Amino acid sequence: MSGDGGVAARLAAIEARIAGACARAGRPRSQVTLIGASKQQPAATLAEAFHAGLRIFGENRVQEALAKAPALPPEAEWHLLGPLQSNKVRQALRLFRTFHAVDRPAIAEALAREADRLDLRLTIFLEVNLGGEATKHGFAPAALPAAARAIAALDRLRLAGLMAIPPPGEDAEASRPWFRQLAALGRELAAGLGPDRFGTALSMGMSDDFEVAIEEGATHVRVGTLLFGPRAPRPAAAAG
Repeated sequence: MSGDGGVAARLAAIEARIAGACARAGRPRSQVTLIGASKQQPAATLAEAFHAGLRIFGENRVQEALAKAPALPPEAEWHLLGPLQSNKVRQALRLFRTFHAVDRPAIAEALAREADRLDLRLTIFLEVNLGGEATKHGFAPAALPAAARAIAALDRLRLAGLMAIPPPGEDAEASRPWFRQLAALGRELAAGLGPDRFGTALSMGMSDDFEVAIEEGATHVRVGTLLFGPRAPRPAAAAG
């Protein structure tokens, strides 16, 4: 899995599909950010993707990301895609400046406090549990307005928008109504809070449904195995 026949070729194919989805939606390609969802992928594979042109890598666990980061040039940008534990906030800010899965006000407050201590500004997305699934994190849609108001008042945080992972479906089209719901929630919050307090970014769409997500307004798509190949098994003791 190296050279133009591996990650580089897959990245080019994904870029072509992103461009096609943008064209169908009447959107410029510049409106969509590709994040390589690199959890459980070896650092060498990430380095291969970087040299092929990928610049943003998304990890789910702080310690795994910290272990991989030295293998990539400093120009690589790291986004935390998974939920953050409060006891990992300080470690997380050694690397991450963008957080896609803020799922409760207490985590936003902890990030704001640590960012203030370090004189940093962070970008966050609020994770939404659209399907009310017990196995997923995130705010219930009904709880979003109050949570967003409270979090928008915190210094050091830029509320970029919303993130969600739809419930499993038979195909990519099954995700479309969920993506539409997330986009509608984002518009409502931006209208209520104002564009200076709440952004309209939408982090939605993964390997199986990112084109549908783009057609429904995604600004950030998180593509993993389609780009990097199968994930390595995670050791049972790994955490963070």
